Amino acid sequence: MERSSLNSLVVYRKSLALRDLSEAVAAYFAQNREILSLRKIDSFRDDLSKSLLIDADLITKELEQAALSNCPSVRMKSLAYINIMTRNILAYCNGLERDGVKEKEYLNLLRKEIRIFRISFKKWRKSLIN
Repeated sequence: MERSSLNSLVVYRKSLALRDLSEAVAAYFAQNREILSLRKIDSFRDDLSKSLLIDADLITKELEQAALSNCPSVRMKSLAYINIMTRNILAYCNGLERDGVKEKEYLNLLRKEIRIFRISFKKWRKSLIN
């Protein structure tokens, strides 16, 4: 697969949507308004927000790597890594909720987006393995 055809993959578009939503949620909940620059972390909430940003971005990058690679072992490692990152994002949502975030509807929206992404990801993963 070529890089130009990545946008034709539904799972890739879902990963971009997940990344954008994660970025918005992280920016909203971060106490340090420079969180998008990934500089100094001042609080637990900022740490979770930064981790949320990084992992959502890594999902998209690993998805690109899996789609563009011809090597089965590289693909399998990327697929396993994406599973870990999606679980991490769910854990960050739980951490933000326990940290006292009042706007739980944003976290629920991100959780829903993760579920939608995972459904699409599982279908795509099966097509790669077969």
